[in-house]
Amino acid sequence: MAVVSPDTGGMEQAERAASPGMPGRAGPAGRVAPAPRAVPVASGRPADRDQPAGLLAALRRPLTSYYLILGITTLLLALGLVMVLSTSSVAQLAQGASPYSGFQHQLLGVVLGLPCMWLAARASPAVFRAAAYPLMFVAIVGLLLVPVIGVTSGGATRYLQIGPLAFQPSELAKLAFLLWGADLLARKDKLGQLDDWRHLLIPLLPGAGVLCMLVMLGDDLGTTFLLLVIFLALLWVIGTPLPLYAGILGMIGLVLLILIVVAGYRFQRLTMFLHPQGNPFGVDMQPIQGMRSVGSGGLFGVGLGASRQKWGYVPNDTTDFIFAILGEELGLVGTLCVSLLYGGLAFAGLRIARRAGDTFVRLAAAGATAWIVVQALVNIGAVLGLLPITGVPLPLVSSGLSSLLVTMVALGMLMSFAKREPGAPEALAAAGHGAARRVLSWLGLDRRRE
Repeated sequence: MAVVSPDTGGMEQAERAASPGMPGRAGPAGRVAPAPRAVPVASGRPADRDQPAGLLAALRRPLTSYYLILGITTLLLALGLVMVLSTSSVAQLAQGASPYSGFQHQLLGVVLGLPCMWLAARASPAVFRAAAYPLMFVAIVGLLLVPVIGVTSGGATRYLQIGPLAFQPSELAKLAFLLWGADLLARKDKLGQLDDWRHLLIPLLPGAGVLCMLVMLGDDLGTTFLLLVIFLALLWVIGTPLPLYAGILGMIGLVLLILIVVAGYRFQRLTMFLHPQGNPFGVDMQPIQGMRSVGSGGLFGVGLGASRQKWGYVPNDTTDFIFAILGEELGLVGTLCVSLLYGGLAFAGLRIARRAGDTFVRLAAAGATAWIVVQALVNIGAVLGLLPITGVPLPLVSSGLSSLLVTMVALGMLMSFAKREPGAPEALAAAGHGAARRVLSWLGLDRRRE
């Protein structure tokens, strides 16, 4: 009997059994046709019917998640560098600076982030668990220092100046809370304490509340929302009872509504979203010009660097609204491709979480995936007018050193977890050393054993 494994899959076995000329298939007269002999192919090898082939077979292989995250991250980083160069050059020229200064700053972030991502991809889950509490401490101290010695930009104080670089502690808080919460719930699950709702929520809920309050000292509702997304993802994956989860969800919705109402500009954003005024140069300038920028791109866009809206019409076009300029320059095809890339990250991250045998890995993978993908959805939805403007950057694409570094570390962590999926260590060992050889082996093109 044929054995169905995660690598071969039941679909291939069924297709093999149903294909013409296979052993055991009845002929026109009801007789069983003899098994065909192996026919040499052009390369001189006998046909290997057990070799997985096609896109679906490649997606079932053990290292699929690893290579998806690696490839998508590389593509988004390259796209981000190109779009930051295109959008920031106008503002830099208007200030009398070099048109390449914004690009150089983003390139510096990539250069600093690649070693961090590489180290994270080689680290074990125990390293991330050990780093959870120190990172949480650093994030809390950084958030406490922001109101005291922070740098004010755009009317909000959210950054700390560290030498020539400005760092945003609220970005680190997302990674720190994710690791701390996943480690906390994993320990409680091992002790069998999660049947009691008090052990489930304490100290996780107070910890989330403290971080959210500290982030709100910098008037950053977007990051606060993402911290709550991580919190909800952890509770969902660990198996929180549905009535309790619904109650927490309602409480979070009420808190967010209060935070919107008490701040005049946030309430104005919500009002503009619900009742747009249609003035492209008034209070609705950013959403209207953003949608106009996306719409003017057509099917294939006006070309890289040829955007007209970036010349002062779209506010924050290098950060929160960079997707608008991307849509204008690359068109509908470009925006769909970028959306598919984030969809690929969602697939890979959830695949890692589903196949993980360790509770911490499952929680951290699901939380990181929810954080990055929801952040992308919120950014894109705001640009397209589907969601209110929240001020969160597009992961790996928008300009911003802090967001870029922390996101790259989170993706490196996902790659580390992907290399520990069932069958992945054996696949890495069989592929041998060298990135190119491993990719060829995953695609089924490695000819070393021919």
